[in-house]
Amino acid sequence: MGIISKLVGQTAIYGLSTIIGRFLNFMLVPLYTRCFSQSEYGVVTELYSYTVFLMIFLTYGMETGFFRFVQNKDDQPKVFSTIMTSLFSSSAIFVGLVYLFLSPISSVLGYEAHQNFILIMAIIIGIDAFTSVPFAKLRHENKALKFAAIKLTNIGINIGLNLLLIIVFPQIAKSTSNEWFVAHFAQPDVLWIFVSNLAASVVTLLLLLPDIVKSRNGFDYELLKRILGYSWPLLISGLAGSINEVYDRVSLRYFLTVPEGQDASQYILSQVGIYGANYKLAMIISIFNQAFRFAAEPFFFSRMKEKDSRQIYAKIMNYFTIFTLFLFLVIILYIDIFKHFIGSNFHEGLNIIPVLLMANIFLGIVFNLSIWYKVTNQTKFGIGITGFGAVITLAINMIFVPIYGYVACAWATLACYVLMAVLSYNLCQKHYGIPYKLGALAYYFILAGIFFVADKFIVIDNVILSYTVKTILLLVFAGLAVGNELRMIRKEKGESCSPNK
Repeated sequence: MGIISKLVGQTAIYGLSTIIGRFLNFMLVPLYTRCFSQSEYGVVTELYSYTVFLMIFLTYGMETGFFRFVQNKDDQPKVFSTIMTSLFSSSAIFVGLVYLFLSPISSVLGYEAHQNFILIMAIIIGIDAFTSVPFAKLRHENKALKFAAIKLTNIGINIGLNLLLIIVFPQIAKSTSNEWFVAHFAQPDVLWIFVSNLAASVVTLLLLLPDIVKSRNGFDYELLKRILGYSWPLLISGLAGSINEVYDRVSLRYFLTVPEGQDASQYILSQVGIYGANYKLAMIISIFNQAFRFAAEPFFFSRMKEKDSRQIYAKIMNYFTIFTLFLFLVIILYIDIFKHFIGSNFHEGLNIIPVLLMANIFLGIVFNLSIWYKVTNQTKFGIGITGFGAVITLAINMIFVPIYGYVACAWATLACYVLMAVLSYNLCQKHYGIPYKLGALAYYFILAGIFFVADKFIVIDNVILSYTVKTILLLVFAGLAVGNELRMIRKEKGESCSPNK
């Protein structure tokens, strides 16, 4: 339990920065969904959806490659500097190509009138890809506090500039006679969202630069080839995974049925905006997933040679599932509170929240399951698993988005991650054999389902009494789940102490 307690502690520190940061970013969602129309917010949702794909492409599995190869004492001195040389080259080439072909790229994406949006996003992505491994290095060195401080600085600058440019400056513009100021800030502009993000990314790069320069130990081409050999399957699986993560928003542009009499562009962007705003609520679990991944990935690799590693991985899966299902119930039972994070004109999409929350739980389960092919250097299996998920995502979206709109996107996301989890589990048992407790995991999901359904049928008009009942449901779930884990721990200890063992 001491080892797992260490993981919990690391997750808490990473989680604190991630959760606080994401929570503060959530504070921007009410701002965006009140200052901008559905279609304007759709622009933000759509463009940021492309960043997921491009970030995976431009980091090409180097984060995981770093964690894997830094474990080798012979390679350790040059791993970081070799990877950073590669990332700098690829990021610079990417930004240069976008600049050279800005006009045709903007035209293909439907943003001919906003080429500046595309260029700013390209620079942001290039910087963030380059700084991804310095952050991984901080995680490897257990410098969680420094990691958190830089992340929070990034978020603080981003949020501060958003508030300044979207709220404060427009207020000043009402009382100033400066024509230039009035022309640029009289009305909130989506452009300032991207400008704020760019400024935050530049400051982050400056904060990490001393460590990057200090860690220069030369470039090893042969080492890079071995790292790429390990990482390229992660790139392919990551690209397929990005389809699972963002294709839902992209598919709305191409497959959505536009009602007669509606302006196609405005209608599509409005639907993307509604879906994107509600997706933000579902990402509360995704925040925990990210914090968990930051701590768990280096932890998994550090334990991979231990005799009890498989048993520890199985226990972590149980704890992860319990906590994320608890979060699921918190959000669903108190949805009348959480819904105010987004503007009321986006509330028509609240029905997809339970589906997307469950999808994010299974995404976290897929990450837990992925450890078997990472520690055994069989990353090629990641391609098959995520490729399978991508096919599911593409098929469901293409078939059902024209009929059900963004509701189909939500169900496609859930179906994708559930089926990926099933496939990854079966391959894990065949090739590695982690003793996951399927009975316990099923028990937790059934419990959460029962309380979810019970909440739908228990309708109480008195607000105080209603929330009291909801809180009792949450506490009962937590008590039953934790009680089951404690029983299993006592049983394992009893068996280990048995004279027959």
